[in-house]
Amino acid sequence: MIYLKEANMEDVEKEYEFITNTPEDENGFTNPDSGCSLEDFKDKILPGLIKMSRGIDLPKGFVPQTSYFLWDDDKIVGLFRVRHYLNEFLKEHAGHIGYGIAKEYRGKGYATKGLSLALDMARDIILEDELYMSVRKNNPASLKVQTKNGAYIHHEDEEEYYTRVKIWEVE
Repeated sequence: MIYLKEANMEDVEKEYEFITNTPEDENGFTNPDSGCSLEDFKDKILPGLIKMSRGIDLPKGFVPQTSYFLWDDDKIVGLFRVRHYLNEFLKEHAGHIGYGIAKEYRGKGYATKGLSLALDMARDIILEDELYMSVRKNNPASLKVQTKNGAYIHHEDEEEYYTRVKIWEVE
């Protein structure tokens, strides 16, 4: 069974394993905690992710963001971040959702299913009619994932496509 589960203290060992095995920056998906110690993950990083989802102690310029791990039965295969709203920087760059799938699970449909699940979660969090995302032009697989989930290219620059997904139909 494939499902999203919010970052939590009960799954700390598996979450830690996923985070430490995810590169610091790959295809635009950043992971500043790559290579952290288990102690730091348990004591600082994971509690920080949980607080961030509640909008508590946000660093300047940050918005509330919920981190959802993508599970296939008992193993974590990906991570999806849903930002609750956008500031000016996010409107022009990363958007509402960022995601990464572990290298060994790519090309198996996990990103498409995970994004579908994340969009369902976003409908309960985001008040806008459209959800913003971005994808590097050198990552056609991720663009395909987004379009399979209803995204269209809104605009582009030299490095990225900026996509939109209607999450609420305006009547």
